[in-house]
Amino acid sequence: MKKSILITGGAGFIGCHVVRLFVEKYPDYNIINLDLLTYAGNLENLKEVENAPNYRFERVDILKEEDLKFVFEKHNVTDVIHLAAESHVDRSITDPLAFVRTNVIGTVNLLNVAKAYWKNYDDHLFYHVSTDEVYGSLEDGGFFTETTPYDPQSPYSASKASSDHFVRAYANTYKLKTVITNCSNNYGANQFPEKLIPLCIHNIKNNRPLPVYGKGENIRDWLYVVDHARAIDMVFHEGKPGETYNVGGFNEWKNIDIVKLLCQKMDEKLGREAGSSEKLITYVTDRAGHDHRYAIDATKIQRELGWEPSLQFEEGITKTIDWYLENEEWLNNVTSGDYQKYYELHYDNR
Repeated sequence: MKKSILITGGAGFIGCHVVRLFVEKYPDYNIINLDLLTYAGNLENLKEVENAPNYRFERVDILKEEDLKFVFEKHNVTDVIHLAAESHVDRSITDPLAFVRTNVIGTVNLLNVAKAYWKNYDDHLFYHVSTDEVYGSLEDGGFFTETTPYDPQSPYSASKASSDHFVRAYANTYKLKTVITNCSNNYGANQFPEKLIPLCIHNIKNNRPLPVYGKGENIRDWLYVVDHARAIDMVFHEGKPGETYNVGGFNEWKNIDIVKLLCQKMDEKLGREAGSSEKLITYVTDRAGHDHRYAIDATKIQRELGWEPSLQFEEGITKTIDWYLENEEWLNNVTSGDYQKYYELHYDNR
């Protein structure tokens, strides 16, 4: 059976890297990118593959079950890699129901359609991509493992925890073949500039304030997005059905230290006086319910599948900065909103 893989959220940050990897690495697969193109969905992220013979795009809302059924039938979908999600914690605090609708109901819709369309579940895989935030907050010791109890602390993480539970429930109740990965904070090219690293790069370049929550003492594990895409590829092909794999960068940083590193590297890149960009740091009221620390133990995926990060963090940050500085048009289109016209300009007549 020829694989026809539905990748949801494929125009988003992580999704576009997964789509590009699969399109380029597996020319015998059909890759269907399904994305509603909400604010974080950007088809400019996929210019390199949009004319590839094994790539198709479908602008579909995962809340619309009938539209999902049509896509499954049109493309004879054999597998799902599900990345479509509302993902920004601040937005979840403002509008929790949007996260419930997309992350919970949308996931259940996909599960229902897959369950109804696939006849022999052994021949198909539903791969759900999740977050380390479902585990809650760590103090200064220990790590999240695949057996850490769930303790979500924000509306975002609660919605992702719920979707994880539904995927496991469908595996248990209906014997759907599933796998879940929980990843740490991603960074790299193509990230929407509401997130810390691209926001800082953009603001430093334009001499704008660098907002830092509280004292900037919150700690995150950082994972280069290309390494995450490699992990998804490996889990999809070699992971054991029914299992969960944590994907992390073995790379913890305080938020304030990340910001200062970006200031240092940007001063060097832009030829500014050393330390000048740190003057842009502005401490703001801490986020409600801000988790102190996330840290992934990725030993399982390393031991069982042989995956590990390919880049040290400072090398990855340098690549990331270079990408944003070299892709000024992309960043300008995102910050101005012009990227949202890409679909009409390039896809309406297809």
